[in-house]
Parts: sequence; C-alpha cells; structure tokens
Amino acid sequence: MAEEALAVDEQEPEQGETQDPEKRDKSSIKFAYLPLEEAITIAKGVHECGGSCEIEQLAGHLQQKPKTGSFRLKLGTTKLFGLITYSQATATLTSLGQRICDSQQEQQAKVDAFLTIPLYQQVYEQFKGATLPPTVGLEAAMVTMGVAPKQKTVARQVFSRSAKLAGFFWSGEDRLVLPVIKSSAGASTGEQSNGGAGQTDRRNSGSGGGGDGSGIDCDPAILGLIKRLPKPDSDFPLEKQARWLLAVSHAFAVVYPAKEDDGRSLKIEITKD
Repeated sequence: MAEEALAVDEQEPEQGETQDPEKRDKSSIKFAYLPLEEAITIAKGVHECGGSCEIEQLAGHLQQKPKTGSFRLKLGTTKLFGLITYSQATATLTSLGQRICDSQQEQQAKVDAFLTIPLYQQVYEQFKGATLPPTVGLEAAMVTMGVAPKQKTVARQVFSRSAKLAGFFWSGEDRLVLPVIKSSAGASTGEQSNGGAGQTDRRNSGSGGGGDGSGIDCDPAILGLIKRLPKPDSDFPLEKQARWLLAVSHAFAVVYPAKEDDGRSLKIEITKD
C-alpha cells in the first residue's frame, strides 16, 4: 500500500478541479486519483452531517482542513464516483450517494459507483469474461483508452483497489466479474423480498436507465444491466447494443451456470443485411 499512497499523493486533482493544465500530463478519459473507499468516507461524512452541508462543516466533521488540495481532491473524487454534487460552499449527496450510505444497498451502490468512472467502465467492457493482462499490459491498455502515460501507474493502482472494494475480483484478481449480490433479510438489492419499502425505493431511484425495474423479480446482476438501458427513443448505437447484450450473456453465465459443458457458446455480432 505504501507505493499506492505515494503515487496518489503526487497527482494533481481530478480533471476539471483545481489544477494547472500547464503542469500536468493530460488524459483524455476521466479516472479517479483516489480509491473508492476515500469517496465513500466523504459521502458518509456528508450523510452524517444531514445529507447536505457546508464544505467547512464536512471538513470539521472529518477532522480535515477544508482549503487544502488534498481535501479538494477527495471532494472531486467523490463527485466523479457519482456520490455527491458540490459547489464552492456546499456538498450534497446524490441518490447513489444515499444508497451507498444505506447498509442494505451499499454493496450494489459500490458496483454502480465503480462503473460510473469512464475508464473503469471501458476496462470492464473490454476485459469482462477474459483474464486481465498483467501490470504492464493493463497499464498499456489504459494508455490506449486515453490515460496519459505519466498517469498510467496511479490509474492502474486506484482502479485495482476500487475494483476490489466493489467486489469485481470475487472470482480472482486476474479478472473482472460483475458481483452477484444476493438479498439478505431486510436487504434492498433489487430483488423482491417480502415487498419491503426499500426495494420499491431502490427500483424507483435508478439513474440513466429506461425502465425503473419495478415489478421485475430477477437477480440484481441482471436487473442492474436492465436499469442501465437508455431511455426509449434515445440514441443507442448498434455497437453499444451488442456490448449490452454481451454483458447480459455474461451475467446469465454467472446466474444460470450450465450443468454440463456441451461445447456451445453464445455469439453476438453485428452483420450487414
């Protein structure tokens, strides 16, 4: 962990935050400079302050200095993960931030927050169902996705820590697999469970999806993909449709594992008439 902490400390704030564009090697894709656990700490601090609070109040609650670059970096990271919105003076939890502060919804919210980062989403789409390349190869892949060469090491380190916290390494740290989150007593993970109010709130608070999942009783891994569908009549290119269908096929393989391997596989491709 010492190497990771050193690498992170040397970085400038997240794109769009307080940084001098002349002093950093720019990346064309957004990624976090601090791991998801840091963002959750900030989000839970906002929650403990009432869900919306002054930046100075939040800093005081977390025993940090509000005007330091390190604290501003933490705010920017939390915003990038989709957990808060903030201005110069006030921080407010988003609906995703509220879910990550709810113990019954936290694990699924971690998955959603992880996939909110553009770089992480792209890495997941490219390597899901396959073995991740070793360190050098993964960093090289991130560079091709838009990470500046000088930022590739911290991008890879923070990615790995965040993926682990979100549960994507449950089948091994050499591959990204969407977590299968089972509902527990009273838990709200997208599955119907005794008609609890938490399930209704969860389904009605999905972001970016065409349907809200209401009334659908299926595994949360599949329900999460359904909720990521764009709104009806919006632009949904064939390439993205194919990637979505492929993601569903991988989720099916986890949720409905074949009892016997007969050598067949599902193939999704785009062809011309």
